[in-house]
Amino acid sequence: MINKVDVAIVGAGTAGLAALRDVRRKTDNFVIINKPPYGTTCARVGCMPSKTLIAAANAFHARALLDTFGIRGAEHLKADIPAVLARVRKLRDDFVAGVMKSTDDLGDRNIAGHARLDGANRVVVDGHVIEARQIILAPGSSPVVPQPWKKFGGRILTTDTLFEQQDLPSRIGVIGLGAIGVEMAQALARLGLEVHGFDGANQMAGISDEKIAETLRQSLSREFAVHLGVNVDLAEAEDGIEIRWGEEKVGVDEVLVAVGRRQNVQDLGLETLGVPLDDKGMPEVDPQTMRIANTSALLAGDANGIRPLLHEGSDDGHIAGLNATSDTPVQLERRTPISITFCAPEVASVGKRASDLDLDDCLVGEVDFRSQGRARVMQQNEGLLRIYASRDDGRLLGAEMAAPGAEHFAHLLVLAIDQNLTVHDLLRLPFYHPTLEEGLRSALREIARELPPCSISDLAGCASLEIEALE
Repeated sequence: MINKVDVAIVGAGTAGLAALRDVRRKTDNFVIINKPPYGTTCARVGCMPSKTLIAAANAFHARALLDTFGIRGAEHLKADIPAVLARVRKLRDDFVAGVMKSTDDLGDRNIAGHARLDGANRVVVDGHVIEARQIILAPGSSPVVPQPWKKFGGRILTTDTLFEQQDLPSRIGVIGLGAIGVEMAQALARLGLEVHGFDGANQMAGISDEKIAETLRQSLSREFAVHLGVNVDLAEAEDGIEIRWGEEKVGVDEVLVAVGRRQNVQDLGLETLGVPLDDKGMPEVDPQTMRIANTSALLAGDANGIRPLLHEGSDDGHIAGLNATSDTPVQLERRTPISITFCAPEVASVGKRASDLDLDDCLVGEVDFRSQGRARVMQQNEGLLRIYASRDDGRLLGAEMAAPGAEHFAHLLVLAIDQNLTVHDLLRLPFYHPTLEEGLRSALREIARELPPCSISDLAGCASLEIEALE
């Protein structure tokens, strides 16, 4: 086994692979160490299998709308759950195989095993010591399951085990209605399962805008039982698991636990770095360099807890790889925040959220998609989008939404915020008819009415016709 390297990378997830890409550009003297399984959280148990399940669920759910389009016979359709899950695994395995090609050619520089720090320049892998000039730590994260619930064994599911099921029971509880919980709860409900969702917070999917949160609650409550602001306990029942909250209870066959993910740092040896650790055992990390204090160790990806999203993890790895192979610090400005939850209506936030702002000091424009022309045509007319802008000059600050096509609105708005555009700047752009984006224009026009008027020769001043079919 290799004894001394320029860079040791711990973890072959998204951040670790991004770091590997940049490290290989500067040196051939490296190792990447990964505790199996390989394949990244995203490809193996996260983004890709979950979106495959959601796609199947949405395809089956479309039958509920066929009659309103004049298409008959939808009542004869059925969801073959084992076949749905088999397709999820087939595509998942293909995605994982593509990921694993990135380390296939590394030979003995790709080490499968558990790595632990022994100071800032030593990594111990299953008893073997590797000295490294720089160490990039990217060990990822794992689903949290409260210890008392582990006694229920295989009846407790996480996203690490959900997609391995050959079939699913008729009743399922989902505890935790963040992005993952909301996506899976709705998907399982759309496949015909009886679903009961719970969260201790009063809002779902990371939404902070109260109006958006209520819009989403009303929408999802039509598809499965939603219980917010409650703490739950689990107990054995004759026919499954009993979920209890307050004076109420409900019986389910299995429970999907989606209460969060824990950084895989418990046995990483961070205490050997000689830097302060917080009450969760985490050191302070510079988000622009990924450096841990003044050590030669860097912490990237989900494990640093900064922004546990794939594109952010990839950026983390890129930044860490640059700094691990550079003689001087490389500080990179981070991207404008964006997050998307793939439920229906889709949830997204960009830039600053409502909780980051004093909305009384901002201009807020909104559009309700219940009366938006294209949304009505497609039978997707539910949801709300709210945009926040500076009262001084109309500069876009952020947005939150639970709306059809939110993933596309989010990318358009994050570009506008990144480019420091104003409401009038966006209103100068063409909005084709009929599109969902015309709803965005309605929200922008609402803000524009609160701003000083633009020049008469500026098309940003073209006002609404106030006719639904033409807007």
